[in-house]
Amino acid sequence: MIKTNNLKKVYTTDEVETTALNGIDLEISEGEFCAIMGPSGCGKSTLLNILGLLDNPTEGTYQFLDYEVSDKSERERARLRKGNIGFVFQSFNLIDELTVFENVELPLLYLGMPEDERKEKAEAAIDRMNMIHRRNHFPQQLSGGQQQRVAISRAVVANAKLILADEPTGNLDSDHGDEVMKLLAELNDQGTTIVMVTHSPHDAGYAEHTINLFDGQIVQEEVEDGFHV
Repeated sequence: MIKTNNLKKVYTTDEVETTALNGIDLEISEGEFCAIMGPSGCGKSTLLNILGLLDNPTEGTYQFLDYEVSDKSERERARLRKGNIGFVFQSFNLIDELTVFENVELPLLYLGMPEDERKEKAEAAIDRMNMIHRRNHFPQQLSGGQQQRVAISRAVVANAKLILADEPTGNLDSDHGDEVMKLLAELNDQGTTIVMVTHSPHDAGYAEHTINLFDGQIVQEEVEDGFHV
């Protein structure tokens, strides 16, 4: 599903040049659960943004679903994101003015789906996360764990093949964090590919493929059937 070769990202200003990623070679197969770990500032979020087609690399290649996407325009990347990639963020990123149902329905509006089909799919996604009783509530009326469940509902509502999760338990206590991780594990068991950035070794334990970044490079990689550096 994901293949990068010599992926680099350099941010340049008038005064300084910062290398966020420096030669990332990475393969993630369909159906994998992959955790990306490393200290703050090591390039984790930059890598996730490129994998999620929110940004282009400075150098190197990136193939997503057999498409070379490293040089695509924002419009082309947006078209490929739709229906293929769902995002789950540490801060939930729900829209306060919209209800649970409206937040989850939003990606389907962007896809131009008819209203009846939108309603059916949104309610099914909300019910899948055991939040149907909260469908008419607003985000500020929910606990952090409930908000993250809504965010996961939104990520999966269009049957995304890939979910990118950036510190999904970072704002949650341990009980709600475990609940969210179990939901992600269930989605992975059902065939959804998950790539998760995390500082938590506990959360990374749910993954079968773990990548450690340092100074924009992969310094260690562990897979379920072996270990290599």
